[in-house]
Amino acid sequence: MSHKEYFKLIPAVYLVLRRDDDVLLLRRANTGYQDGNYSVVAGHLDGDEVATQGLIREAKEEAGITVNTQDIKLVHTAHRLTRNQPGNERLDLFFEVRNWQGEVTNMEPHKCDELAWYPLANLPANMIPFVRRVLTDISNGVYYSEYETEPLE
Repeated sequence: MSHKEYFKLIPAVYLVLRRDDDVLLLRRANTGYQDGNYSVVAGHLDGDEVATQGLIREAKEEAGITVNTQDIKLVHTAHRLTRNQPGNERLDLFFEVRNWQGEVTNMEPHKCDELAWYPLANLPANMIPFVRRVLTDISNGVYYSEYETEPLE
């Protein structure tokens, strides 16, 4: 009896760290993907970890802060069929956190050349288009989006 090979998709978690009306952004550098553009702290799940644990790990690895499970709130889910590459289908989970322990610190200066607070209502022009769209959706109370192709603006 043959078993079906299930289709695979890439899960990622995104930290929407909020301080009043501001959001924490990082500017990517030396990664080969969207370098020079802003995003939020984010990363792929490692496998054998639930999404909130992945978010807690990324918050510590990239921003040096400790986040507790009870302070994590799912605010948006996005499904992307492609990042303009076949076999690159993604499920993106955006979690808002307003309480954490520790000082926000750039823990990966080799991959990030700025980690700073920006007003959610006035995001920098040079943002990853997909992340900008989702942050706008979150501000507008939209909890789900889907993309057949990667937004370019």
